[in-house]
Amino acid sequence: MPALVVGPMLRHVDSDSASIWVETAEPCTVTIEAGGRSYRSPTFTVHGHHYAIVDLVELSQDIASYSVRLDGDQVWPLAGRPPSRIRLLPAEGARRLAFGSCRTSVPHDVAHVRVYGEDVLRSYGRHLARSDDAEWPDLLLLLGDQVYADNPSPEMRAYICSRRSTPPLDEIADFEEYAELYRQAWTDPEIRWLLSTVPTAMIFDDHDLRDDWNTSQPWREQMAATDWWPRRVVAGLGAYWVYQHLGNLSPAERAADPLLRTLLALEGSDGGDALDAFAEKADAEPSSNRWSYARDLGPARLIMVDTRCARQLTPGDRRMLDPDEWAWLEEQVAAPAERLIIASSIPFLLPEGVHGVQNWNEALCDGKWGPLVARWSERFRQAIDLEHWAAFRRSFDDLAGLLIRLGKPVTILSGDVHYSYLAKADSGPVHQVVCSPIRNPLSRLLRWANVFTQFSIATLVGGLLARLAGIPRPPFRWRITKGPWFQNALATLTLPDQVTWYDSRDEELRRIDAVRLD
Repeated sequence: MPALVVGPMLRHVDSDSASIWVETAEPCTVTIEAGGRSYRSPTFTVHGHHYAIVDLVELSQDIASYSVRLDGDQVWPLAGRPPSRIRLLPAEGARRLAFGSCRTSVPHDVAHVRVYGEDVLRSYGRHLARSDDAEWPDLLLLLGDQVYADNPSPEMRAYICSRRSTPPLDEIADFEEYAELYRQAWTDPEIRWLLSTVPTAMIFDDHDLRDDWNTSQPWREQMAATDWWPRRVVAGLGAYWVYQHLGNLSPAERAADPLLRTLLALEGSDGGDALDAFAEKADAEPSSNRWSYARDLGPARLIMVDTRCARQLTPGDRRMLDPDEWAWLEEQVAAPAERLIIASSIPFLLPEGVHGVQNWNEALCDGKWGPLVARWSERFRQAIDLEHWAAFRRSFDDLAGLLIRLGKPVTILSGDVHYSYLAKADSGPVHQVVCSPIRNPLSRLLRWANVFTQFSIATLVGGLLARLAGIPRPPFRWRITKGPWFQNALATLTLPDQVTWYDSRDEELRRIDAVRLD
C-alpha cells in the first residue's frame, strides 16, 4: 500500500479550481475525492522520490471536506484532525492574506522553545482549527527561508551524518537531503493540517539555498571554486521546483510547463537527470526560467518577485532584476488593478540609515575608493548581509520611480531581516510591511545590536556615508511608523488596508499590533 510522505498541500486556488500537491512513498495514482467527484493524477519520479499535483477544476462551490486516495486506499484525512476543506477565491476577491518568512524546523519541546521560541505558524494553525470563516485567510504567503539548507536542525544533521562524511558536513548536499529537509519542515501534525486546508504561495530567499546566495559576483566565484556547491545549487533549485514552485502555478500554467510534461511522459521512470539539467541552466542562465509569478485577487493584484536567482551581478552594473525580469515586472505592474501587492522576500524600504550604508557599500565594492577598499568592502558586504534593494541602487531607483508614476496604492510584503515593522513613503500611497521571522529569532544581544546600529547609529551616519561616496538622494523619503518587533511573528493583511502582526505565547496566538494603512 503506498504511503503519504508529505502533504496533502493545498496550493493554487482561484474562483473555480484548486490544486493539491503530495509526495508518496511509491509510484501510484493519486485520487482526490471532493464534492462528490474524483480527480486523478499519476505520480512522477525524480531521484527516487514520487510526486503528484492534482487539479480540481470546474468547481462551483467551496468543498467542506476532501480525502486523498493512493491506488484506491484512503490515506487522508488523519483520525482526530479537523477536515481539510477548500475555500474558493470569493467573487469579490481575496479578503485576507497571511504572510511571514524565516522558519526553522525544530521540535516544540521546552529546550527548543527556549532557544527558538514558539512556532507562530503552528499556533496559527491551531487557532484556525477552532475559528470561524471570518478569521481564515484566503491565501498564506511564505516569503522565503521555508527551509534552512545551510543551518539544518540537529535532527537533520544526524540524518546527514548517517549517510556521508564528505563536505559540507553541516549543510545540505544533494536532492535526497533536500527531500528529508522538506519532510521535516512540513509534517508536524498542526503544520501539515494547516497546509492541507489553507492555499499557499511561496518564493525562495537565500537560506533555501545558502546564506548570501547571489549577493555578488565575487560570492558566486568563491562558491563555484568549491567542490560541493555546483551539486548543491542544482539540488536546491530542483527541490524548490518540486516542493514549492509547481504549486505556485495555475493549472493552465502548469499544463504548459515543459519540464513537468517531460517528467509525466516518462510514466514512472526516473526524471532526475531532466530536473538537474533544468536546475543547472536556471542557475547559469536566469532568463531561461522565471520563478516570479502574478495572481489577480479580485481588485488587487499580487506580484511575487524573485529577488535572488534573477539578479544581474555585473560589477558596476548590479541589478536586483536582470533586464528580462524587469520587463516582466513592468508588464505585471501595468496590468489593470485597483491596488498592487508586491511580495519581495527582502525589504524594499529599510530603515533610511541602513539604506544609506548599503548604498555606500555598493559604491565602494565597485571601486569608488580604490581596489583595496573594494576588497575590504566586499568582505564587509558578505559579513553583515548588505544585499537588499538598497545594495542594488539602480534597481531601487527604477522601482521607486515606477511606483511613484503608478499613483495607486502599493503594499510591499517582505521578510528576511528577522524583525517586523511598517514603513510609509512620504510621497504616495506606498507601504512596506515586514514580518520576520516565523520561527528563528535573533539572540537578545543581536536584537540590541540591530536596534543600536539600524535605528540609531545608521540613522545618523548612513546618509553621510552615501553623500561622501557621491551617491544621490533616493527618489523619495520614507519613515518607520510601527516597530521594530523582534519576536517570532506572523502577519495578516485584511484588504484593503488593515495589517495585524501576531506572536505566540503558550501556543496561543496573540496580537502584537494592528494598523490601518493610510
